Amino acid sequence: MSRPKWVNWALAAGAGALALTLLLPTSNRQEPKPSALSDSAHEEHTSKHRLKVQDVKATDLLTRMDAKQHLSIMLEKTATMNAAQISRYVNDLQRSHEHIRSIHLMNINGSFNKPFDKASTQGSKLEQQKLQHALNLAKKAINKRQSFESSSFPLGKEKYFVMGQPSKDGKRAVISLFSQNVLNAVEQHQRKNLRMIPYPREGKFKIESVHPDTLNEITVKTGHDNANASHFYENEIVIRFRQDPGERDMRIIKSDLRAQSARKLGYTYVFRSEHMSYKQLHSYFESKWNPLYMEPHYMYLTNDTVTEQTDVTIPNDILFSDYQWNLPAIETNRGWNITKGNKDVIVAVVDTGVDMNHPDLKGKLLEGYNVVEPGSQPMDDVGHGTHVAGIIGAIVNNNEGVAGMSWYNKVLPVKVLDNSGSGTTYAVAEGIIWAADHGAKVINMSLGNYADAQFLHDAIKYAFDRDIVLIAATGNDNTERPGYPAAYPEVFAVSATDPDMSKASYSNYGDYVDVMAPGSSIASTYPNNQYAALSGTSMASPHVAALAGLIRSLNPDLTNTEVMDLMRQSVIDLGDPGHDKYFGYGQIDVYKALQAASGNSAPLQFWPQHVRQQMDNTMKKYTP
Repeated sequence: MSRPKWVNWALAAGAGALALTLLLPTSNRQEPKPSALSDSAHEEHTSKHRLKVQDVKATDLLTRMDAKQHLSIMLEKTATMNAAQISRYVNDLQRSHEHIRSIHLMNINGSFNKPFDKASTQGSKLEQQKLQHALNLAKKAINKRQSFESSSFPLGKEKYFVMGQPSKDGKRAVISLFSQNVLNAVEQHQRKNLRMIPYPREGKFKIESVHPDTLNEITVKTGHDNANASHFYENEIVIRFRQDPGERDMRIIKSDLRAQSARKLGYTYVFRSEHMSYKQLHSYFESKWNPLYMEPHYMYLTNDTVTEQTDVTIPNDILFSDYQWNLPAIETNRGWNITKGNKDVIVAVVDTGVDMNHPDLKGKLLEGYNVVEPGSQPMDDVGHGTHVAGIIGAIVNNNEGVAGMSWYNKVLPVKVLDNSGSGTTYAVAEGIIWAADHGAKVINMSLGNYADAQFLHDAIKYAFDRDIVLIAATGNDNTERPGYPAAYPEVFAVSATDPDMSKASYSNYGDYVDVMAPGSSIASTYPNNQYAALSGTSMASPHVAALAGLIRSLNPDLTNTEVMDLMRQSVIDLGDPGHDKYFGYGQIDVYKALQAASGNSAPLQFWPQHVRQQMDNTMKKYTP
């Protein structure tokens, strides 16, 4: 098999990329095969541990390159500033970038020397000595007009590194101390995201684990057990009545349950009892009210020109060429020659929220909504949603950070998961309905559970009936068990590939999978103006959501089902020919999909539907 053209320039990116060889696509690859299924919990844990370590190492490299960029920009901007302007600039920078703990600007000839220090005196005496040693080495290098970068070292509970950078003319320099608290955050995040630990009892309510088929209680002792577990609130129940209860009925129910309130969303109610378990609630409603359906209140966890042109657009975002293997792998660069998106086509991210102040997302985020704390901004307190949003829409060609897949599509943050990375069926359903009612054309859901909740399915149908393309991640347990919402027929299910186009070892699979997308060590935005590399089907799903946004930007006449059919047919076929349970239809191909969607007419396979829609639109114009 011949080497794709994009591999040639990726391999030529420079020596700095060699540290991330595992992230780069390999040439002359053999026919992709599904990764071997884990034989035991131990093997699964070992595999996921290896991937977690890889993500932490990749994030370390991202933070260092980002730090180097900050120092270079700082030297350029402060070159013509007076002392007061420099103080304001540096203070603002440190306020918005908490990980920059100290900044020492100087003229190498000694005429100017200004320290800005936020670093505390934390750490042992030995750790403080290591810090001072690194700073002394940086000063020696600067005096020789050389740059300097220390290895990581602990200082209290966090890791740090020192970096020194001379200006291009060699007359000025800056030495800074950078916190690497993001490494701890990524490690803890991936322990949950990759299901390496049993789901803890977190938040306001007790959580029970059940087998999703039988609802029999099970004990989750290891991350491996999560593949056969669904989590729900043990003192709550979801009810859809055959006929809505009146005020008298609600008073009776609340009295029987000792419930102070009941929540309603659409046709469905969520009741919480002060003294009854789910089994008792189920028996109560079954015997007294004969509802249409009853189910647990499940938790959901993070899974975060028309003409043909062959020119490849390579943006100047500093982390792109060396670290974003994922975008060239799906022909995103070539696709940008057809469309870069449209601000009127909104992609909603139903997740943990988004860092609304991240400089690489500035101007791309809409106001959004916070289901967890209504009235507050949908700020991300986990990191997952910010990472997902960056894959879709990080600013392209701004000489900073990463490049998103879309240059112009707006991202609508909807926070449905709390600071533990989990959320209720009610919250997720409310977020989906809110996004559907507020202009979303595409909804990304990098979250899931193994239980088929009719409550959530109703919300999915609500959005689907409003012509929205719904995209969801399949999950990270390397299991064939269907995960929801991905397995609903109205939802486009996405699993993850590695750089060599094999199924990622953690990725779920099954007959319900539609397509694959890159999911391993994906570089993207992270809270507090930082960047991180994360792995999971959570990272694969937003690639497809962004593609759907680009398709709808290019050809808004396509319906949601037509967009989904087009993405299925415009793939790099992997595994067995056609659809199979390990790869779905194959890995998405942005260029091929946009080619199929381009022009004033719909693709041939959608011609009848397209003509019908055009006729309907014409009739609307002339019908009172």
